[in-house]
Amino acid sequence: MKRSMFLLISLVVLTSMILAGCGPKATPTMAPATEVPTEPPPPPKVSIATYNDTSLSVPDCDYGGFFKSIVATDANTVTFTLCKSDAAFLSKIAFSPFAIYPKEWIEATAGTETRTSEGLEKPIGTGPYMVSEWKRGESVTFVKNPDYWGETPLAADTLVFRWSTESAARMLELQSGTIDGFDNVGPDDFATIEADPTLQLALRPALNVFYVGMTNTFAPFDNVKIRQAIAMGINRQRIVDTFSPVGSEAATYFTPCSIPNGCVGDPWYTFDAVAAKALLAEAGFPDGFSTKLYYRDVVRGYLPQVSNVAQDIQAQLLANLNINAEIVVMESGAFIEESGAGRLDGLYLLGWGADYPHVTNFLDYHFGKDVQQFGTTFPEIYDNLIAGGQIGIPADAESYYIAANNAIRELVPMVPIAHGGSAAAYRADVENPQASPLTSEVFAYSKPGDRNIFVWMQNAEPISMFCADETDGESLRACEQVMQSLYSYEVNGTATEPALAESCTPNADSTVWVCVLRQGVKFHDGSDFDATDVVATFNMGLNPGSPYHVGNTNLWEYYDYLWGLMWK
Repeated sequence: MKRSMFLLISLVVLTSMILAGCGPKATPTMAPATEVPTEPPPPPKVSIATYNDTSLSVPDCDYGGFFKSIVATDANTVTFTLCKSDAAFLSKIAFSPFAIYPKEWIEATAGTETRTSEGLEKPIGTGPYMVSEWKRGESVTFVKNPDYWGETPLAADTLVFRWSTESAARMLELQSGTIDGFDNVGPDDFATIEADPTLQLALRPALNVFYVGMTNTFAPFDNVKIRQAIAMGINRQRIVDTFSPVGSEAATYFTPCSIPNGCVGDPWYTFDAVAAKALLAEAGFPDGFSTKLYYRDVVRGYLPQVSNVAQDIQAQLLANLNINAEIVVMESGAFIEESGAGRLDGLYLLGWGADYPHVTNFLDYHFGKDVQQFGTTFPEIYDNLIAGGQIGIPADAESYYIAANNAIRELVPMVPIAHGGSAAAYRADVENPQASPLTSEVFAYSKPGDRNIFVWMQNAEPISMFCADETDGESLRACEQVMQSLYSYEVNGTATEPALAESCTPNADSTVWVCVLRQGVKFHDGSDFDATDVVATFNMGLNPGSPYHVGNTNLWEYYDYLWGLMWK
């Protein structure tokens, strides 16, 4: 979700609405540096991977990750040998952070200390567009890849990404004809667009979750009764009814119910302020306490009106629990880094959009064994996730996800609030308008009437375009135009289909996948795509001992949580 894209999904809506609710409205302040608890540093981790031009491997699977080896068995074949079955292999491999880079480009743009600006802003891929110019703070311009291998002709020679945090501003640009489409339609604008014959609305399913996070290594969130009190003390339905568009729903589980095993086990706590206050008293806080409420001012489908929702939650915390939460607004990149590393010392607003349509995408990223975001992890959760993630048939895995969902409810690492419906809007003459449920739109296939430039407006600038080491939805969508993985997701859907691989075929227990590569594909720099590029890309992402394991955040979150970095 990308913080989607999603992740997510990296889905999004915004309009300025007046807060409906009670309680004071604090003036947001910009965040100071977050204090990190003083504790002994962990022992250094040691890379266990061995790499040469055709092979990446580890001596054994004790490190806990998925890959035993990735081998270029010939120029056009890559064999992935797994340590354990992976029910979501094709869905994962299609995700944009696992797009393939040229081996030579990796070696030229990455070093042991920093990745070059070219590496962060002008990646070399095989996709339909190439980055022409990035005017920081203004726009990214893409131009047609003349050597693109795809059979469908590109609809426009030039693609431009622009951004604005205000849904009303994006709407005005569409109405005036200065853009061809935009993401995250404001709730009040759905009906306006549907009634305007010059515009069209493209709806997305709600494959996302918005939650209130907390880190249990900071007091008083180290007390499970405090966390349970907050879970009971927020009226989730009120937030959805007041701030979310059509198609949204209050969350009764962390994972959307349209995903198999997402909604098994006991549903989330009902709103009960009296019971919540009683829990606070049992935990030693009968008069409540003071904390902070962090957020970034970036709209998402799971968080449609950022500041208004923050103010409403602030008001609910005070009225229902006597928790006085100071609102703190952070810069987007810093917020993602600090929250992902578990360094925020209060409550915070975040969410997730589906990267791939499998329960592992929601639960493993947030509650897996080595995840830092919410502080100390819980074996009651992650042991069941590990077991369930190795079973390919959802019905056979159900009992593990019942146990995991029940443990999440009992231990409350966070509070799920809503699954947010969202939409994109386009000019009426745009053919094949896109609103990917995974926010993975590829605009090469959307024709902007008789115009030769397609202009897209999203709600934030990409953080970087080195998406092997990004989780931000706006970044990942930009990379989708340039980079390609072995598989991809169908246009406006979630099914996987071959991309740089013609096929990836498993053995009987899905522990060995043989991928036959597409031949005749060229990178943007004119070099030929082959199996060594695949191995070099995964070496860069998975092998902490590689001199090229240098990104933007250097967290390598998707490589880590989806596959496991090769160290111990």
